[in-house]
Amino acid sequence: MTDQLPPLQTLRAFEATGRRLSMTLAAQELHLTHGAVSRQIKALEDHLGVQLFRRMIRRIELTEAGQSFFSTVTRLLSELSREAEDIRRRSDTSRLVVSCGVSFASKWLTPRLHRLMGNYPDLDVHLEVTDVPVDFVSGHVDVALRYGNGQYPFATAERIMNETVSPVCSPDYRGKMGGLHAAEDLTKCKLIHEIGMNTTWERWFAMMQLPYPGMRGPGYSHGSMSIEAAIRSAGVALGRSVLVAEDLAAGRLVSLFPQARLEVEWGYDLVYRIGNQDHPKVNAFRNWIAQEVREFTHGIL
Repeated sequence: MTDQLPPLQTLRAFEATGRRLSMTLAAQELHLTHGAVSRQIKALEDHLGVQLFRRMIRRIELTEAGQSFFSTVTRLLSELSREAEDIRRRSDTSRLVVSCGVSFASKWLTPRLHRLMGNYPDLDVHLEVTDVPVDFVSGHVDVALRYGNGQYPFATAERIMNETVSPVCSPDYRGKMGGLHAAEDLTKCKLIHEIGMNTTWERWFAMMQLPYPGMRGPGYSHGSMSIEAAIRSAGVALGRSVLVAEDLAAGRLVSLFPQARLEVEWGYDLVYRIGNQDHPKVNAFRNWIAQEVREFTHGIL
């Protein structure tokens, strides 16, 4: 069967020419001469027994057969490229690509990442901060940290932390509002909302058996942004326990009612490709973050 396949170099020349519709531009891209590209295209046409391009004055275009073949070649070369990159990535034990959600990266992971690099100096750590779902089938990410329900397509997830929410604000805002000694006092405050969270102010007031005041207030798409707004005395936020821990410890925020904690359905998950838990760099990250979580949770309990 292999003797029926055209030479790979002719396919690369054909793909580049079909994409650019110019042998000159294809030659520049492939670092070949115009004549070399032209000869490879001619060799491919002879091999297939069909004309792939119509040569016209100062331009070329794909024939009907060329369009059909171009679609197939483009798809197969893309698949080969992705698979080659995947094999290189899996065999590379030094480059560790970590994907992390925006809020968790800024408020928890990044301040600790230097310890991972110190413990594993041979690891070349790359942090990608995004809330976009990770593609563990064809993507390049080794491990991801996500805030979710523990279910991720084609991946294994380990819950590393759960959390609660409770009201927090800056010391200045608490003083300005008269101390905020009782939950009822929040009815006169501006409430800060995190958009997309199921654990809302309405649910917190219901837990406290108080009517929800329904007061308007600023809304933010990320928990880290809600926290920053509270630090700037924009109002009272429902602080997520993991994200606000450092700011509470530093005195930038105060917890108004520490015992009035509402459980959050979602939690923080370590996610990686199915069957990849024993890969040296994945295992190194799992061990490191487990230790970090132990120290962190011990410190806030």
